[in-house]
Amino acid sequence: MITIGLTGWSDHDTLQLSSKHKLADYAAHFPLVEVDTSFYAIPSPKTTANWASGTPDVFRFVVKAFQAMTMHKEWKDYYDSEIEMYRCYMDAIAPISESGKLKAILFQFPPFFNCTKENVQYLRHVKEQMGDLPVSIEFRNSSWYSDTNYEKTLALLTELGFIHVVVDEPQIGTRSVPIVLRATNPDVTLVRLHGRNQYGWMKANSPEWREVRTLYRYNAEEIAEWADYIKHLGEHSKEIVVIFNNNSGGDAADNAKALQKELEIHFDGLAPMQMDLFSEF
Repeated sequence: MITIGLTGWSDHDTLQLSSKHKLADYAAHFPLVEVDTSFYAIPSPKTTANWASGTPDVFRFVVKAFQAMTMHKEWKDYYDSEIEMYRCYMDAIAPISESGKLKAILFQFPPFFNCTKENVQYLRHVKEQMGDLPVSIEFRNSSWYSDTNYEKTLALLTELGFIHVVVDEPQIGTRSVPIVLRATNPDVTLVRLHGRNQYGWMKANSPEWREVRTLYRYNAEEIAEWADYIKHLGEHSKEIVVIFNNNSGGDAADNAKALQKELEIHFDGLAPMQMDLFSEF
């Protein structure tokens, strides 16, 4: 099974989403979305309940972990204790999880989160905090996939039951990771496609990072290449979830549709398309 979605449901002009019902309109195109806003602030349970109730039964969410959960920030800057932070996050995702619409929680670690004993221990700590919830791990430091650590990293993710996130991103030394076509969870593997804009990727801390970081459009040859990669991964996980994050220039939706066509897959149970008011009856 292959599921395709995008990061967020707001900034996809080619989908022609209405201003008032963007998530519902988005759900007419794709069966899954990655929630990016939860990285910056943990949403309220009321908000996530509305997301869950406003989407079709088949719709699923990948929800990003809060930035202090992935060590981008310090929890003490936001909460009185780490326990409180995790409790607030658990409360937030409960409506999605209880509705059966939670596909995975995405822990996307920063480039400075390298392969050390302390960070390995933190991954075990994450497992303790998250319990049996589906957790996916994305690294952005190449030390996890060095010749010495490659198999150990994958073995650790397998041991903890974590979902491996296979990424496509610009290669800029230690602050990025290669394409690693390995599954660590028999049920799900995540694929996140960030594009290959090396210049934009290196501008992460600049004022224009949103405009250039993922400014990239995959061509037909690259889409076909990823279709083959996904089929390979499908031999080792029951479901491959593909998320296009190359949206600085609004290319994610078109690329996702192109991959869907390349793989010759159809999504059933989506929300109905909004009727064009100017079309003939």
